[in-house]
Amino acid sequence: MKELHDLGKTIDDIEQVLKRVPVIPRVVPVIKAAHALGCDLRIVSDANVFYIETILKHLGIYDCFTEINTNPGYVDEEGKLRILPHHDFHHGCTFNTCPPNMCKGLVIERIQASLAKEGKKRMIYLGDGAGDFCPSLKMKEQDFVMPRKDFPVWKLINENRHLIRARIHGWSDGAEQQHILLQIIKAITIEENHFLSVDCCKFQTIPINTVQEALPKALPLPY
Repeated sequence: MKELHDLGKTIDDIEQVLKRVPVIPRVVPVIKAAHALGCDLRIVSDANVFYIETILKHLGIYDCFTEINTNPGYVDEEGKLRILPHHDFHHGCTFNTCPPNMCKGLVIERIQASLAKEGKKRMIYLGDGAGDFCPSLKMKEQDFVMPRKDFPVWKLINENRHLIRARIHGWSDGAEQQHILLQIIKAITIEENHFLSVDCCKFQTIPINTVQEALPKALPLPY
């Protein structure tokens, strides 16, 4: 931020640039769709709260998210944007893929603990950077990881496939991301509705193949 301010750039200048940042095609509609379907959407990002909130509000999807986990920031008395680290530089993560200011894996562990208390069991994690590898390792067997193909996290997952417990569904563009994500949500909804039906109808038989057919096939990544 100091470099920008030294060049005479103001907070308004930064906001205007952020509003012109290109987004992945279809990402806004799929966020709105997932939110409308009842998904609890949360952000875990190594950006900063000023950047993220500015972009989300500009795109009209700020209210779709229940939580934003990122580096905090504030505008000081001189009108300059100050960014602080999310975690202490000694956060203790042993993976060198996590930057010193934030371990997304630690954030995910906290979220998992809170979801367990609320009775929520499934998570879908999307990411593309090297910092998304650590949280991918935290996902459980019933969860899903959606790494962006040909990005750092994709390479790390390919090299360490045996460490990932969750089902992996890669994506390369907005259309593929939208299709896979909504299919996973649909499959989870079908499964949860069947379990609810079983509970209400005294353990009637569940057609398991219905749930499996709704899911996109997990990727057979090489070791």
